[in-house]
Amino acid sequence: MQKTETAQRDFDVVVVGGGSAGIGVTASLLRRRPGLRIAVIEPSDNHYYQPAWTLVGGGAFDVAKTVRPTQAVMPARATWLRAAVAGFEPESDIVRLADGRAVSYRQLIVCPGLRLAWDKVEGLSDTLGKHGVSSNYRYDLAPYTWELVRGFQGGQALFTQPAMPIKCAGAPQKAMYLACDHWLRNGVLGRAQVQFDLAGAALFGVPTFVPPLMRYVERYGIALNFNSTLVAVDGPARKAWFDVKNAEGQVSRVEKNFDMLHAVPPQLPHDFVRNSPLADAAGWCEVDLATLRHPRYANVFGLGDTISASNAKTAAAARKQIVAVAENLIACMDGYAMPVKYDGYGSCPLTVERGRIVLAEFGYGGKLLPTFPLDPTVPRKSAWFLKATLLPWIYWNGMLKGREWLARPLGN
Repeated sequence: MQKTETAQRDFDVVVVGGGSAGIGVTASLLRRRPGLRIAVIEPSDNHYYQPAWTLVGGGAFDVAKTVRPTQAVMPARATWLRAAVAGFEPESDIVRLADGRAVSYRQLIVCPGLRLAWDKVEGLSDTLGKHGVSSNYRYDLAPYTWELVRGFQGGQALFTQPAMPIKCAGAPQKAMYLACDHWLRNGVLGRAQVQFDLAGAALFGVPTFVPPLMRYVERYGIALNFNSTLVAVDGPARKAWFDVKNAEGQVSRVEKNFDMLHAVPPQLPHDFVRNSPLADAAGWCEVDLATLRHPRYANVFGLGDTISASNAKTAAAARKQIVAVAENLIACMDGYAMPVKYDGYGSCPLTVERGRIVLAEFGYGGKLLPTFPLDPTVPRKSAWFLKATLLPWIYWNGMLKGREWLARPLGN
């Protein structure tokens, strides 16, 4: 029976983070070695299926089906430490908790996700959920996105995307496409001025998928503003400010009015990772790209959104990383060579319209890694069915329970 730890003790494995990566890798380890003493450090009482929030914001999914109690998804043989992490002492094999406890380990897995830095955009936190400002990056706000989309009768609609890396790099534009599709179907799009302000210089990081996305940008009449970063919002005044960089690298501040604003916050490593010996120069948990083991601490592994690897930060990436970490960690414990190499796989189901998705699957360097023998650039109804129906079921009943369907990286 799963229990909550109340006193300091040693564990075979300590997992920092009880999100998709943390619960999934714990379940996979316990399927391989039921006798492992594993602690999962997670302060939140709720566990969320975040990939569906885009669909919630488009009126195509029930937000209540994206949340369950953490206790309900915690593997039965794991110990849940309901606490926040204060820091790491990898030289001593210790994790420090915010409540003063110290937890020691034989092996450490770091997967606490990343921090949504709402505070980095002036005024944004104060206006979220009102004044026409929303974001699908929060459970409580995704329904408000749909409320805004459904009630929109024309005017200026702004959608933003911050600098990379962010979780699910396609999510900012997926929100926009679903909104535009709804307005097109209801005769509102002709009265809308839709703008997509991206901090980067490309619509999508994998060039193969840019042409099909551009066809939808043109269909919906979306104005693309590259090198444009949201820096401030005044909700009551319905104004937003962007720092826009020109070809010479000069930055100017641009003010825009809006009737609806879908804002995506900058995303950063948690401070307890950034300020630890485990961090790379950018603050992410440093890992070897193939084995996901830390290059300086042989008993430390990382996966999920917090790691330094250049893969897309998605739940699909974590699904394949879980296999690599579980197999490689156990091999290290037993004194063997690590058998699994992670290929950088990530998946971004691009919801270009209600009922059709471009299923982008790719690895390191933008290499295409499609699961199915179909042209991945074609928007398909089958991909929508996969995203809206199959994947949520697989998540709750497969990934979080250590069932690794189609999860082994290619070539292993």
